[in-house]
Amino acid sequence: MNQPARLAVFLSGNGSNAEAIFNHFKNHSTIKVVLVLSNNPGAVGLERAHKFNIPTRVFTRQQFRESEEVMGWLKDAGVTHVVLAGFLWLVPSNLIETFPQRIINIHPALLPKYGGKGMYGMKVHEAVKNAGETETGITIHEVDERYDQGRILFQGKCPVHSTYTTQQIAEQVQRLEHAHYPRVIERWVNR
Repeated sequence: MNQPARLAVFLSGNGSNAEAIFNHFKNHSTIKVVLVLSNNPGAVGLERAHKFNIPTRVFTRQQFRESEEVMGWLKDAGVTHVVLAGFLWLVPSNLIETFPQRIINIHPALLPKYGGKGMYGMKVHEAVKNAGETETGITIHEVDERYDQGRILFQGKCPVHSTYTTQQIAEQVQRLEHAHYPRVIERWVNR
């Protein structure tokens, strides 16, 4: 029998997607969240991890990009797969090389539209509204060396009515994220 997959979740902020992931895998027989990492010591997502008794680590840009410290934490925790859940930094090549096709991300738009550096959170929803789009959604993709360019694994759509506020768009997209991200992670790990 194969060893259970061990997930590390990277986040930068609120962590609502991370919490959906924690809930989904809390009693899972073959996948376990073993570590939560953040570049933001004030991230609410760290508090969410503590509620699930998941170990957390906070790192600096230097630790992430210019040393092997974060990689050491992942190795010590036996991490097999990396999940980005609202993590805003570009992933360095040493992490991508260590986890080839084993890093996944979620983006709050239908890529390739509204992706790339600086396109995250409400900025994406504002761009969707300002462009007069009639639909938006989520894209779950593997991570490579560029923002939002990796192989697309799943897209989910929702309508955007002209009367919707940016907040209403965000709420619709978040419902899609919470409904689909944990299940797509599960399929991706077990492929």
